[in-house]
Amino acid sequence: MDIFFEIYKDLPRQGPGNNESTRKVFSLLTDLSPNPSILDVGCGTGMQTIELAKLTDGNITAVDNHQPYLEQLKSQLLVEGLAEKVVTVNASMLSLKFEAKSFDVIWSEGAIYIIGFEKGLQTWQPFLKAKGYLVVSEISWLKSNPPTEVQEYWQANYPNIQTIESNLRIVEDLGYRKVGHFVLPASGWWDSYYTPLEERIRFLREQYKDSEAMNKELDNSLLEIEFYRKYSDWYGYVFYLMQVL
Repeated sequence: MDIFFEIYKDLPRQGPGNNESTRKVFSLLTDLSPNPSILDVGCGTGMQTIELAKLTDGNITAVDNHQPYLEQLKSQLLVEGLAEKVVTVNASMLSLKFEAKSFDVIWSEGAIYIIGFEKGLQTWQPFLKAKGYLVVSEISWLKSNPPTEVQEYWQANYPNIQTIESNLRIVEDLGYRKVGHFVLPASGWWDSYYTPLEERIRFLREQYKDSEAMNKELDNSLLEIEFYRKYSDWYGYVFYLMQVL
């Protein structure tokens, strides 16, 4: 984990996403209260947290289990003049300790894979108020019958990857109302994530040229980038928007 955090600590984001998509999704939450209470789970350094704070007059609880990420977020909130809107909490998404029906919105970009799509939807549901929204982005197959190479890659790295249709069935089976879904555009992978990650990898190659463990992880990161470059028609991040009934 120390190597993971060293690789990702200076990136704008720790996973695919962009502010345009955050704004688009938020605009689809049509019947929110004027001052919603929002929980951002697995916030990382909080690019989406800051964007949400700009979009709402409500309050945000930003949760991550890596304190340096939360410190970066707090520093940026001060720069943006948004510190009063956001409270940071160091906690694991696997064992959140909030009162039932505390939040109008639970938001998680590129992080629910840690707990698993179905388990996350099930575990976090009690924290939502009546008619509350859950928004997550999750890696998903965009087409059926992917090439063997990419299928084997994801089977080894995230065997729980599902098709959009399968994930939507999970949403319904857990009693949510489907609000909508859309695929993150390629710019959400490159602009704030893979392009800066490639630059970071080049820097770390020099800094850690004698570290076998670091270079192995850098190789894995480059392989991930190459797979997306080659197979992005077959998989991507998908935003799933749902509401408790």
